[in-house]
Amino acid sequence: MENSTPHRAGFVSIIGKPNVGKSTLMNQMVGERLSIITSKAQTTRHRIMGILSGHDFQVIYSDTPGIIKPEYELHNSMMRFVRSSLEDADVVLFVTDIYEKFDEEIEKSLKKVEAPVIFILNKIDQAKGTQVEDKLTWWREMVDAREYIPVSALEGINVQKVFAAILAELPEHPAYFPKDELTDKPERFFVEEVVREKIFLNYKKEVPYSTQVVVTEFKEDEMIIRIRAEIYVERKSQKGIIIGKGGLALKKVGMEARADLEQFFDKQIHLETFVKVAEDWRRKERALRGFGY
Repeated sequence: MENSTPHRAGFVSIIGKPNVGKSTLMNQMVGERLSIITSKAQTTRHRIMGILSGHDFQVIYSDTPGIIKPEYELHNSMMRFVRSSLEDADVVLFVTDIYEKFDEEIEKSLKKVEAPVIFILNKIDQAKGTQVEDKLTWWREMVDAREYIPVSALEGINVQKVFAAILAELPEHPAYFPKDELTDKPERFFVEEVVREKIFLNYKKEVPYSTQVVVTEFKEDEMIIRIRAEIYVERKSQKGIIIGKGGLALKKVGMEARADLEQFFDKQIHLETFVKVAEDWRRKERALRGFGY
């Protein structure tokens, strides 16, 4: 009887500070645009799983919110997602970049880690001179890891090396999810995330952080998906900003979101958006629960 390769499967938690490229790295690994990516910190608010399956493996990546010191109730919820992803992790990818410094929030999070850590130094495409070697030497003193890998998630440099390091650490285990599944999140969730991404790209300052998107209708037939999305803001003045003069700002968000969604679902999309006010929702536990935090 032939020896077949053992099947490996497990949970890989991607942690790090905001804006170091965790979502970009996960999207590279899974090959799908699962986590929204913008240049603004705190765009990831949930734990988003991306599943990559092969003949003899299944890697379940968890992209988590960036590690921050909580300022209000929404932040507490975001940090709970980070903690829960560390509890069931078989491997932890700690992602930093060539600009980031070690701090007490990182130290606190890494202290909770029991799984093997793979250290990732991202954004090496922006490095100058001996910056990459210098940073790796410095971080080796700070973080105890199985491997230290310099990458560019954006350019896909060394992403395969990271994948090989993960596979080497994964336990032998049957698949946790059906092999054709890409994520644990429903389709509505991705519609909400895409609309939210467009808000982050089109508005300045505090407004994007004050918004929450809820899909209230998702009807699919052979030719078209009809979607109704409600955008919640914290104050009445923000409602006017989101809608814009003559509704143009909101129209732009809708058009950009629709283009992305048509690509994502490979189908025609009819998207309607409405703006509503939920006073100070980020600070209210009941409102946060209603929004799925």
